[in-house]
Formats: sequence, structure tokens, C-alpha cells
Amino acid sequence: MGSFGTILKEWRTIRRYSQLGLALEADISARHLSFLESGRANPSKSMILRLSQALAMPRPIANQAMQAAGFAPAFPDIAAESNDLAPIRKAVERMLAAHDPFPGIAVDRHWNIVSANRGGEMLMAFTPPDTKRI
Repeated sequence: MGSFGTILKEWRTIRRYSQLGLALEADISARHLSFLESGRANPSKSMILRLSQALAMPRPIANQAMQAAGFAPAFPDIAAESNDLAPIRKAVERMLAAHDPFPGIAVDRHWNIVSANRGGEMLMAFTPPDTKRI
């Protein structure tokens, strides 16, 4: 994990913002943004959240930025088996069922196969038995 300034600059580049463009989007001065990127200024927790929102950072990346700046992660890492995600799991299962007889496979962020419909299971029958990733 890099420094907060490195993460900020990397995501500003990914989103194709100039320092001025991001500063305007986040409603801060371009000078302060430059100081944050170079490490001459330390960000507050609210500043990190504001910049991560302006850059549309995924939550795990925003958590990395928080940790790089010395703060606790702002967004909890919820296990896929959690009861909080039951409605989402149910929606994925319904989408896979509606996609049948065509193969449908649901994967996690590491490309591990989480679920499949009947068509997906038939397709996976042609792969080695220990295959759990795409």
C-alpha cells in the first residue's frame, strides 16, 4: 500500500482529472490538493471521504486511502455470507434463474465462482473438477 498522496494521484490520473479539475469537483483549492498529493499536508478524514467520492473510488480503495493516511477504514468489509447481503444474494439467484437455459455464472471480486444456473453448471462440467475460478 502506498502513501495517501500516491493513491490520490493514481486515482486522479485514472479518472483523467487535472489537479484543478479535481479541486473544483471536490470544492477545495488546487494548492491544497497539490500539498495533499506531495505529502506536504495531511488530510482529514472528511477530506479523504470528499476526494474519494469526487473520484468515484471503489470502497476498498477508499479504505486503503484512509489507512494510508492513518485512519481506520470508513467502510466495513462485509462477508458475502452475511445476513445483510441476503437480499442481494437472492436478487443474483433470481437473475441467474431468469437467464436459464443460457449459462449464467456469478463471481466475486477475485473471479472465484460463487453461483451458477443450470446452464452454467453444464458449461462448467467441461472444465477440470477443481476449477473454482474463471
